[in-house]
Amino acid sequence: MKDWNYENEQWTKLPTYLKHLPLFTRHIDMFSVFMRFLWSILLKNILLKFYIRLQVKGNSFKEIYAKYPKLIIISNHSSHLDAVSIAASIPRRYWLNVYIAAAKDYFFSNPLFMFFSQHCLGAIPIDRKDRKGEAVNLILKLLTELPRMWLIIFPEGTRSKDGKIQDFKRGVSIFSEKTQTPLLFVYLEGVMELWPKGQPIPKPGKLVLHVGPVIPPGPIQEVYAAYKKWVLTINPDAFPVKEEEKKDDSEQI
Repeated sequence: MKDWNYENEQWTKLPTYLKHLPLFTRHIDMFSVFMRFLWSILLKNILLKFYIRLQVKGNSFKEIYAKYPKLIIISNHSSHLDAVSIAASIPRRYWLNVYIAAAKDYFFSNPLFMFFSQHCLGAIPIDRKDRKGEAVNLILKLLTELPRMWLIIFPEGTRSKDGKIQDFKRGVSIFSEKTQTPLLFVYLEGVMELWPKGQPIPKPGKLVLHVGPVIPPGPIQEVYAAYKKWVLTINPDAFPVKEEEKKDDSEQI
């Protein structure tokens, strides 16, 4: 990624999709604060209270926030409802420090989506076809230099088609290990039934968000194993049955 002159901001040279990030703006964008407040009212007090009934279980975000100024929040991913549900479960007063790693080709694909992603979600654009590592360097820079940051990221990389949790991409461990940022486990239960991939809008219903443990940085295999162990205590059917597991089961019959 190009080394920006952060003191002079080089504002006119910044891509539009980066101009909302505080590392570049160096000030609080009051317009974004106002839009985030309006969006939080619509999301928390209407959409996820009456249309979709969001229930939060597990550890307290208030206690976690007091102990961990920087966190990478990882979750299963099967719907566009996932990111906003996690954000809605976090107290409103923490929202200015919450960011979402979002696919640039979707969330920044047109002016309307870009406006929403910037000012309501605090989204960080991730180019899924990036071969130069610019998105990786951007997130590493933010996690290193911002005094407080909670980053929501979906380590599967894309939405699950059947709701089963797939293997994690190694990016989440790169971010965590290089910046020594702990990981918070979150699991969304019932989201696949409400808004599966390919459905235009979500259906009304109940959604349960489980807030799990915080673990230290580690290799992706260890992170995935720990996440799987925790989620299986909530939903034994959350992961696909792999061929070797099917073979072991058949041999025991």
